[in-house]
Amino acid sequence: MESILIPTDFSENAMNAVKYALEFFKYQKTVFYFMHAYQNEFYDHEELVSREKSEEVLNKIKTASQKNLEKLLEDVKKIAPNPRYTYHTISANNTLVEEANAIADEKNIDLIVMGTKGKSNERHIVFGSQTFQVLKYVQCPVLAIPTNYTNTQPKHIVFPTNYLIPYKRRELKLLSDLAKSYRSVIDVIYISTSKKLSIRQEDNKDFIKDTLRNNTVNFKIIDSKKLDEAIKNYIQENNIDMITMVNTQHSFLEDMLFPSAIDKVSLGLEIPLLAMQNTKRN
Repeated sequence: MESILIPTDFSENAMNAVKYALEFFKYQKTVFYFMHAYQNEFYDHEELVSREKSEEVLNKIKTASQKNLEKLLEDVKKIAPNPRYTYHTISANNTLVEEANAIADEKNIDLIVMGTKGKSNERHIVFGSQTFQVLKYVQCPVLAIPTNYTNTQPKHIVFPTNYLIPYKRRELKLLSDLAKSYRSVIDVIYISTSKKLSIRQEDNKDFIKDTLRNNTVNFKIIDSKKLDEAIKNYIQENNIDMITMVNTQHSFLEDMLFPSAIDKVSLGLEIPLLAMQNTKRN
């Protein structure tokens, strides 16, 4: 059974991520948690002009959050009357990152699914600020779905790696299970001007090979110095449906998705991103 957390701000992009998840996991027994964290909405509310108004504003936001979640649940049950699914809603006066981390721990969440942008949906950026926060700070794998993306059957997945870090079996098993559901081919690509691997790299490669042994996996070396350019070209030239990367310090994901400013993102991502956090979890 999979446990999936879906944060929402009730935007169209968030709803697209909900629909994606409902379709993607339709063959699996799954528990969905739809969560709305509204602390930032409280502090940014136009009616919060004094501390005396705080309780009134908070109650208004809390009531709206609960009603919107109830409406979302009604819509979800119409979209996916799936007997394999169990649904829960969570409304919280908390930040998105803190609440997502708390739920991930308490409910032993396997995966967070969310849209790449929120209500602002600015065209010049790839990821909204809330998605960035979750990708960078929540200790749970995240599947980020681009705006209006609808292909829920990834047949070809690319997994860029430098083989320098020991991966966590639980997260690689998640990738294996997701790929197995759609008989996806996984291309593990090593981008380097050298074909020789160190002993550490060979051991980490063997660990990936063993954990993904039930999948169709191709191990490839791409001769290039420019990581982001090589990955973008590979995605375009090989009809890739999903990219999976690991978020650790000095990783590809950090280099490409977490520059000094959000609008300087170099990877124009148009396919889902599965970000594995490589954290030790039960």
